[in-house]
Amino acid sequence: MRNVLPPVLVGVAAIVLWELTVSLGRIAPFILPAPSAIWDELVAQRQNVWEAALASGENALIGLAAGAALGILAAMAASRFRPLTEVSIPFAAVLNALPIIALAPILNNMFESTSSIPRRLVTAIIVFFPIFVNTLRGLREVNPIHQELMHTYAASGWTFARKVRLPGALPYVFTGLRQASSLAVIAAVVAEYFGGLQTGLGSRITSAAAFTAYPRAWAFVVGACLLGLVFYLTTLVLERVAMPWRTRLIA
Repeated sequence: MRNVLPPVLVGVAAIVLWELTVSLGRIAPFILPAPSAIWDELVAQRQNVWEAALASGENALIGLAAGAALGILAAMAASRFRPLTEVSIPFAAVLNALPIIALAPILNNMFESTSSIPRRLVTAIIVFFPIFVNTLRGLREVNPIHQELMHTYAASGWTFARKVRLPGALPYVFTGLRQASSLAVIAAVVAEYFGGLQTGLGSRITSAAAFTAYPRAWAFVVGACLLGLVFYLTTLVLERVAMPWRTRLIA
């Protein structure tokens, strides 16, 4: 309760203050809708929000899985060969600097308008950097005693990576995954602003805003926030399952 209650109280207080500010200040809906109006639209559009969240969530999940796999494999290769590290880090930084608003339209033009591949590619590119950098750091921070012990056993490179490097790098891997889980949802939703299938949260937000249905647009924004929260909490659960000893140490 000590961990959950404070943020819940702050969130409730912020929503109440928001409602009072909009109602007493007579703020126009196109500037900032009231939380009560957003809630009414969320309830009325719950089926559409759910279907749009499933479409965006599928793209985000596939992109996250692909970006995570590529990031971990690239980090393993870079940690194994130092010259590759010097080349890969600047390359990863360049990928991280690519803006979604420039990347998404280009990829959309490369594929059919009914294809979801561009959005998944955008997501994979965006999540690659945090996973690659964190995993590479974890793989390079090996306990010297463990390293000497494996050399004493004449362990092969793959055995050393499987028994020592990867288990030791798991906290760093999940740090990257926690960052990437929210970025995956953001990338998938923003990529939907630039054409393609009109089934996700991003396209629903732009469509509602274009028809000046601002409370409805905010309802889909809330759906995107909830989707990002689900991704983040799922990553936390997977971290606890993969590293139960870390939870016991913290406790």
